[in-house]
Amino acid sequence: MLSFNHKPPSLKMATDELTSKLSRRLQIEDGTEEPVAVDVPGQQNGSEDKASTANADSELGAKLLRRGELNEGHGEHVQPSMKVFNPYTEFKEFSRKQIKDMERMFKTYDAGKDNYIDLMELKLMMEKLGAPQTHLGLKNMIKEVDEDLDNKLSFREFLLIFRKAAAGELAEDSGLSVLARLSEIDVSSEGVKGAKTFFEAKVQAINESNRFEAEIRQEQEEKKKQVEEQKQRRAAFKELQSAFK
Repeated sequence: MLSFNHKPPSLKMATDELTSKLSRRLQIEDGTEEPVAVDVPGQQNGSEDKASTANADSELGAKLLRRGELNEGHGEHVQPSMKVFNPYTEFKEFSRKQIKDMERMFKTYDAGKDNYIDLMELKLMMEKLGAPQTHLGLKNMIKEVDEDLDNKLSFREFLLIFRKAAAGELAEDSGLSVLARLSEIDVSSEGVKGAKTFFEAKVQAINESNRFEAEIRQEQEEKKKQVEEQKQRRAAFKELQSAFK
């Protein structure tokens, strides 16, 4: 009679080897075993398998060392998503309207709706603006303001383009300069002091605060006006309906 529970020697060896590796990795992650390179039985003559095991152990060791540094307060790392970013307070040289215009433009070209503009989305943006760039040119554009080195533009990094443009820090023929110029967002009009004078004008902080509050009040008034107009339109429509009854 044939036995279906009997495993061929090669399959049993592979199963035992996999079980051994999984058990050892769990011990390493739990901290009960130091990550050192070992030879798996049956593979003493396989130099390629030894190198693979050593590389895996080295990677695990690096991760554990990194985790230990974080626990001890060394090598602190803050996820970008955890930072609280307020464009109105960080980019005070721009008016609320200008920042909203920049945000509208950013969202228009954020086709993936992931709050980033990647290389392909930037390529599409520049084509729509009538200034197509080479692949290398696009990479250089991102690199110039890519503070977190993730090879894409966050909204904050997008705003940095216009800050640099207002401060005259962009080369005239650079891709970012072309983007800022063709965006139709005027960063040199009334209400914008430009980054050069902004960083030197701390004495005008009170005026900036007053302007900020005035803009908020203006927005609130505009919203009230819109609500009132909607009410009037609804009332007129109801009156028109009643006339035909």
